[in-house]
Amino acid sequence: MRVYPDQLHRQLGRLHPVYLIFGDDPWLSDACKSQIITAARQQGFDERITLNSQDTGFAWQQLEQEFQAMSLFAARRIIELQLPNAKPGPEGSAMLQSLLAQANPDTILLLIGPKLTAEQTKAKWFKVLDEQGIYLPCATPEGMQFQRWLDGRIQHFALQLNRDAKIMLANLYEGNLLAADQALKLLQLLAPNQAVTVQDLSHYFEDQSRFSVFQLSDALLQNQQAKALHMLAQLNAEGTALPIVLWAMFKELTVLLQLKAAQSRGDNLNSLWGKLRIWDKRKPLYQGCLSRLSLEQLESMLSLASRLEIKLKQQGVEDWVGLSHLCILFDPSAHSRLAHITLAP
Repeated sequence: MRVYPDQLHRQLGRLHPVYLIFGDDPWLSDACKSQIITAARQQGFDERITLNSQDTGFAWQQLEQEFQAMSLFAARRIIELQLPNAKPGPEGSAMLQSLLAQANPDTILLLIGPKLTAEQTKAKWFKVLDEQGIYLPCATPEGMQFQRWLDGRIQHFALQLNRDAKIMLANLYEGNLLAADQALKLLQLLAPNQAVTVQDLSHYFEDQSRFSVFQLSDALLQNQQAKALHMLAQLNAEGTALPIVLWAMFKELTVLLQLKAAQSRGDNLNSLWGKLRIWDKRKPLYQGCLSRLSLEQLESMLSLASRLEIKLKQQGVEDWVGLSHLCILFDPSAHSRLAHITLAP
């Protein structure tokens, strides 16, 4: 049964035989694991065994032995198995299914690993375990989901932040739950029972947000200029290779150009969505961008991206200023305002 991390506390009154904690956000994974272990210990699961499928000498029989062994120190036990590649293989798949077929109310199995693909969630071993337990997808929340997570943590620490301070925290820490949680813990020490303003935050913290090129693409498609330029600056500061950012730009501009060309011909876009691998959730992003930018503007932007690529490949110049210029051009009004500016060769 799929349960999102913020709803886990509602499912811990009755413990399940297996919990599947998979995702790339370390804070969410650790938080889910801690909640489960705390609830289990309150119900008498006092012993904890930790295994790692990639440790030298690990064999799946070890898991079977631990699962079937009687505890020397406690009546009930938790077995935590790390799956670093999220692939148990044929032997592991068979073993996991076999163990869960044996009712053992005195043992809880925690499986922990990275984000699962849609194909992996369709594997037989996963389906069997999912039917008997709880699957917790631990993906880093973004946008409004991150804001809701942040509001929940602010409430958890009983902090009083005004609206501007919350916005500043979101801008500083979106994409980095661990740093955000540490910042809130620090605020609990520095400003208990008092209102916290933007001025207060500026004295306490520095910008530690972490963004991906995919988040940058979404911000550009939505014409969120300030957010996009902030993300671009952070990607640069964190040492993200410019070719990766440029690749993302090319990808989005190429897709937009194909859609806009079809739209200009009067074609129905329905046949293109699937071909371009644009799913329903993301269609509004592209539709909004298509309504703002003309075919000529998109062609001009793709031409600029090509010049930045030539500059990089032939001269070895990473032109982040030029890339910022390209980002700004996702706002149609910028095309006339910036028409007099030419990039240095």
